[in-house]
Amino acid sequence: MSQKEIYIDENENWDMVITPRKKWYDLQLKEVWHYRDLISLFVRRDFVSRYKQTILGPLWFLLQPLMTSLVFTVVFGNIAQLPTDGLPQMLFYMSGTVLWSYFSSCLSGTSTTFTSNAHLFGKVYFPRLVSPISIVISNLITLSIQLLFFLAFLLFFFLRGSDVKLTTWAAALPLLVLLMAGLGLGFGIIISSMTTKYRDLQYLVGFGVSLWMYGTPVIYPVSSIPEQWRWVANVNPITPIIETFRAGFLGAGDASWPRLAYSAGFMVVVLFVGAVIFNRVEKTFIDTV
Repeated sequence: MSQKEIYIDENENWDMVITPRKKWYDLQLKEVWHYRDLISLFVRRDFVSRYKQTILGPLWFLLQPLMTSLVFTVVFGNIAQLPTDGLPQMLFYMSGTVLWSYFSSCLSGTSTTFTSNAHLFGKVYFPRLVSPISIVISNLITLSIQLLFFLAFLLFFFLRGSDVKLTTWAAALPLLVLLMAGLGLGFGIIISSMTTKYRDLQYLVGFGVSLWMYGTPVIYPVSSIPEQWRWVANVNPITPIIETFRAGFLGAGDASWPRLAYSAGFMVVVLFVGAVIFNRVEKTFIDTV
């Protein structure tokens, strides 16, 4: 067929026309919203398949924070004797573990978006951001269950007379979850975009997340950090989120709106940079994965 014989009937009605992105800032978020049903399908798939054919099934949602908090209590609370600002050790470690687990799960899950879905991306079209967004939402279900488990422990210790109390900062919980989700998604899609060419990064993600946890007040309060090194914790965008959560539900923690604003600004920048890089890489990633 000659070039003159190739034409498009302008009068023909198409449900969708797929065109290449011409601008680096063209994120096409409306298109992602159009595929919200697919996001729901992916969320259900991830949630069901995660513990399919396991003996304990959904009980792992509760055992993970419980066992982690117990280990932290024995190692860091009893052996290393790290301070917990006078709070019950179990509650202190669980409060940090629940939020950090959500962040690390979002980051680790989204960081393999291209490599783990290459077989799907090469066969059918849909906005590639749908996949990492669905991971963040499916992890949100796990977080909700673990938060309820944490609140049950909180009630138990409160009835036993422990010095814990709810404050007005507890109302900021939806904002804290949003910040954690945004940071996990942003960092995850940046790493995912880079792993299409540099596969070494996928082996460093787990190691890097573990190191990051020790740089975050998950197993120790900010007040225990020497003054000359406290700036390291303050630079960390996760620190204000953990501290605000403890201030709201345990009554101890260095919470302030300016520090939360810093985390929010950091999240917006990371999300924007990640989305731009992600959209640029998705054009050619199939040739390198």
